[in-house]
Amino acid sequence: MTTASLVPTVGADRPNPPETAVIQRPGGGIAYDVQGSGPLVVCLPGMGATRGLFRFLAPALAAVGYRVATMDLRGHGESDTSFHEYDDIAAGSDALALIDVIGGNRAVLIGNSMGAGACVWAAAEAPDRVAGLVLLGPFVRDHPTGGLATLASRLALMRPWGPAAWRAYHARLYPSRKPTDFAEYQASLSRSLSRPGAWRAFVATTKTRHAPVEARLGDVRAPALVVMGERDSDFPDPAAEARWIADHLDAELLVVPGAGHYPQVERPDLVVPAVTGFLDRVISHA
Repeated sequence: MTTASLVPTVGADRPNPPETAVIQRPGGGIAYDVQGSGPLVVCLPGMGATRGLFRFLAPALAAVGYRVATMDLRGHGESDTSFHEYDDIAAGSDALALIDVIGGNRAVLIGNSMGAGACVWAAAEAPDRVAGLVLLGPFVRDHPTGGLATLASRLALMRPWGPAAWRAYHARLYPSRKPTDFAEYQASLSRSLSRPGAWRAFVATTKTRHAPVEARLGDVRAPALVVMGERDSDFPDPAAEARWIADHLDAELLVVPGAGHYPQVERPDLVVPAVTGFLDRVISHA
């Protein structure tokens, strides 16, 4: 693999998205798409997001010689809302199943937020299937929250005001700059969450606890890259959390200046070269 000099800019014109496919899992279908050819990379978004979260990163990786699959979490995007489990383990098991369906023996997993926790679980559960990890704004452990904060969160997600509350919160996760297609992407999130059963699935996903992932950190043998936005408001101290994760996984670390919870969207100019460089090193030694 060689890293291309072309790095997408935020909101740049992109080719039409690849065609959606579906894999059947116990309880429903998982939507995904594939672009490019070469070693396999599987991308998992986080809670409340869709695979469109990788609309800048995935084409850039495909352009430099990787086969990139992006998937929707259960109940999100175009995936079914009929599942009973919506946590890290469920998402991690779906990612491993996708590797089987696509036909790759091993894959590098890229996860954002809760999707990063799912990737860590998958790497611990199936070390022979995971060649490397890229963890973006990762949740791999629980953080203490007071009773009032928990209650406020639950109330905010109740209908009829829940979807509007989520849209407002989501908009704050891009502190430095939003992509020019932000309104279009957020509209796609609203359409996703308005499907029958989708809001119920989303609320179930918000109840995910990451203790099972933290318990498996010591089982991960795959090389990893941790990418954290310097201003990620989901963590009291983003840089400290990133260092903690990197130390526990013996991982490389990139703290992205000014970025929030979606550094690959806010600063693809920094994140794409870091990810492609990491992939080149991992694949050459896999």
